Amino acid sequence: MKKYLSLIFLIMFLIGCSSASSSPTTDSVQLTVAAASDLQFAFTEIGELYEQETGNKVIFTFGSTGQLAQQIDNGAPFDLFAAANISFVDELANNNRVIPETVALYARGHIVLAVNKDSGVSAVSLEDLLSDDITRIAIANPEHAPYGLAAKEALISAGVWEKIENKIVFGENVRQTLQFIQTGDAQVGIVALSVANVPEITWSLIDDSLHNPLNQALAVVTSSPHQEEAKEFAEFINGEKGRPILQKYGFVLPGETISTPTP
Repeated sequence: MKKYLSLIFLIMFLIGCSSASSSPTTDSVQLTVAAASDLQFAFTEIGELYEQETGNKVIFTFGSTGQLAQQIDNGAPFDLFAAANISFVDELANNNRVIPETVALYARGHIVLAVNKDSGVSAVSLEDLLSDDITRIAIANPEHAPYGLAAKEALISAGVWEKIENKIVFGENVRQTLQFIQTGDAQVGIVALSVANVPEITWSLIDDSLHNPLNQALAVVTSSPHQEEAKEFAEFINGEKGRPILQKYGFVLPGETISTPTP
């Protein structure tokens, strides 16, 4: 009887060992991604698709590019940084905060003039902002938000900045700026095309020639413990699965000519 039980235990032990050896040797990874606010809609969709295909988890922190870059420079534990302007990524690469070999363009953005539908005002050009009926104009803070800087540059190029500067209200980032317009706290504003398709507003495209290009780049953070997975996600964003989603939200992709989106 003892020999019989011993044989049973030996068989169960061998089966357990076989099962252990055939199971995955690595667990899924959780990536933390610092991403510019204009990416919130597009990257959320891309992240969900990536999770479905890989089993890895992606946690996003959306904010103004300048503030996120400062956090990374101060050692914030991100794995990947996706900026709204390549200059911030280049600066971090020069300081060895991101891996230079991973720096890659992934999109060019557009800005639009957005109007709250219930505001009672109309604006389809930057010159329309001179109207006395428009008292509050929202843009992202140009000190640290690339889309806010592009908005200011466009307003200066159009010759209206000094005349409307007292009407300007600053959002911390382009998503907060959009919220100001959605809620009516600002009647109009300038935001990223990629977040403009919301029910509360109408929008008109602003001529790209009025501001410096919004060339957006990403890079793997040097201190990331998951560099290979971060590279994989970066390639996913810039690959055949991520690129159509970026296009859907109005981004121009590297190597493509600029088309003119319509509301």
